[in-house]
Amino acid sequence: MGQYIELTHSNFDETVKEGVALVDFWAPWCGPCRMLAPVIDELADEYHGKAKICKVNTDEQEELGARFGIRSIPTILFMVNGEIKDQLVGASSKPVLQEKLEALLGKS
Repeated sequence: MGQYIELTHSNFDETVKEGVALVDFWAPWCGPCRMLAPVIDELADEYHGKAKICKVNTDEQEELGARFGIRSIPTILFMVNGEIKDQLVGASSKPVLQEKLEALLGKS
């Protein structure tokens, strides 16, 4: 059973440097973020061993939010080998997230 990876300043680069990663920038007080949370959990299960499903709490990791220019949450970055390939701002549906992950997995 997969579980999302909680990213911090200390483990971010090491975690996303290889393979495909979905990085969800969120905060506990954000309604759309809370709506998206079960989808992120499901994706972590479904993509265990294929892609890294990660979350960054922007309240606790302000420097990461600033580093990536996160202006509103939720913001989801899709990364391949540490490089941003796509980005979504706002709550998205599971099929949209799956489609983007599948496209990146096909290219990696």
